[in-house]
Amino acid sequence: EVQLQASGGGLVQAGGSLRLSCTASGFTFDDYAIGWFRQAPGKEREGVSCISSRAGSTYYSDSVKGRFTISSDNAKNTVYLHMNNLKPEDTAVYYCVANIVSAASSSWYCHNGMDYWGKGTLVTVSS
Repeated sequence: EVQLQASGGGLVQAGGSLRLSCTASGFTFDDYAIGWFRQAPGKEREGVSCISSRAGSTYYSDSVKGRFTISSDNAKNTVYLHMNNLKPEDTAVYYCVANIVSAASSSWYCHNGMDYWGKGTLVTVSS
């Protein structure tokens, strides 16, 4: 059974930083896609950053490019989202998502979603 456990959300002032972590179980990081989506109140879900291992690509949405960095520790089956220079508009519930096979580009996954979703972690950025 695939499970995704996200952590690291919280309250931070604008300009601050947070690191989200997501530990995956039920599959290994060899052929995979993994990433982060977010949903703010009253807004559509947004693919923030995704990795596609087979395609060897990483995607960032325009709204976070240059501020957020996604990384993975394959030995720990963990993916991180390093968020810097946070803005109030980054306030949202962040979800870790994954596919156990990597058949498309990271951009495709961030625009179309993945098969497995973890419970979200709330990030609140105060102005």
